[in-house]
Amino acid sequence: MPAKEVGARVTVLREEKKLTKNALANLAGISPTYISDIEAGRKCPTVEYLGYLCDALGITLRDFFSVDGKYDRLSIDSLTARQKAAFENFLRELK
Repeated sequence: MPAKEVGARVTVLREEKKLTKNALANLAGISPTYISDIEAGRKCPTVEYLGYLCDALGITLRDFFSVDGKYDRLSIDSLTARQKAAFENFLRELK
């Protein structure tokens, strides 16, 4: 998923939860500047930081990659091999 799409998704989810960027940053343990950079598409979070954001938003990584409740397989397939490996390692740590 390109950085701009990730940022747009974070923005939508944050606004649905009625959180400010600062509030989301505090909940996720991430700097407000980093949240702004993500939402603007200037930076794309690692799977680790995406996990922190999802926890703060009360959703799963699967929810993050879902659109209208449907799992978006194309988003996962668009990850690089390194990103997929990091994602798989992250999921293993959740067990």
